[in-house]
Amino acid sequence: MDKLVYLYYPLVLLLLFWGSKWYGRKQWNEEFFSLDQSKMWQGFFAVCIMLHHAGQKTCAPWLQKWYIRPGLDFFVPIGYFLVGFFLLCSGYGLYVSWKRKENYLKGFIRRRVLPLVVAFYVTEWIFLVVRLLMGEKIDTPRIIYYIIGLQQANPNAWFVIAMPIFYLMFYLCFRFIKKEGWAITGVFALILCWVLIGCATDHNDWWMKGEWWYNSALFFPLGLLFGKYKDGFVRVMKKCWWPAIILCVVLGFGLYYLAEYARNAYGYYCEWNKVFSERFLRRIVTVLAEQGPELMFVLFFVLLGMKVKIGNKVLAFMGAVTLEFYLIHALFIDLFGFNFFDVVKSLKYIKNVFLYTLVVAACSIPATLLLRKILHPKQPILPPVKG
Repeated sequence: MDKLVYLYYPLVLLLLFWGSKWYGRKQWNEEFFSLDQSKMWQGFFAVCIMLHHAGQKTCAPWLQKWYIRPGLDFFVPIGYFLVGFFLLCSGYGLYVSWKRKENYLKGFIRRRVLPLVVAFYVTEWIFLVVRLLMGEKIDTPRIIYYIIGLQQANPNAWFVIAMPIFYLMFYLCFRFIKKEGWAITGVFALILCWVLIGCATDHNDWWMKGEWWYNSALFFPLGLLFGKYKDGFVRVMKKCWWPAIILCVVLGFGLYYLAEYARNAYGYYCEWNKVFSERFLRRIVTVLAEQGPELMFVLFFVLLGMKVKIGNKVLAFMGAVTLEFYLIHALFIDLFGFNFFDVVKSLKYIKNVFLYTLVVAACSIPATLLLRKILHPKQPILPPVKG
């Protein structure tokens, strides 16, 4: 029964390629990075993020050995790769929308920033209520911090704190800098400041509490840059697609092991070092080392999208509810894990990783739809699916 967990690997590939269309020699997916295609890719990676979080709860190397259940090991170290792809899509989508839609920045904060802020607070309060119902003892100051968002009851909530800030960076630069090249440069500069602030911050219970807040951040302005130069990129890649994708694989593995070496030799968890400049430098070296394999990973799937048009109803559904699924599934990761957010006994500890992951997914889908209805009460609970 324990070996059934390895079925998730072919199932993930089936999810991605079921219903896909492959293009032969000198043929290309002209819908590459269209809204529908990018949404489906994000839906696929949302599933991978769930497996990443399930892996962190079952077989991460930092767990106590009696809790380790092998199976999802592949997904444990690639979380920042997956986030990098999401950020690239976000930056690309913003640039394309700004370029194609007249007066796109008018009402931008209301349309793009406010919904993320609302989603953050709604899920934070849901998680807080569940934490209290599970018997977690939370003192009054921390309850207030959770309610106002200074601390996160939902461990995945960092993303919907960072994204509105990134969107505001985009808005400010494209609103007040008239030349788009300089506007993109401005976003790069602001994101770089974000990364540097992250590297200067020790692990804590507040904002910027760990490296996941910033080690993929540069892919947001890279998405803007990709949007600006996509046509030229495609022309070049069509001439050297095979060498490029092979190079991504070979170089990706090499750079990944280099990044792992940097993590072990320098690392983010260096609070033991009392010298601020040394902690800062260690994190700088580590985050720089991680950009290489992350770029190869993202580029590999961008190149794959040039040759493969993905599409099925499951991917279309997941693409439509990616944000809600991302925000709510952590609840079930811990409700059925070995403990609940490392503070109280879980609802039910499911030791078998195959069954555990299946239950997490099965519970997350209806919860996702319910959250979608709360966030978008005027929309049908089931999103329209074209796949």
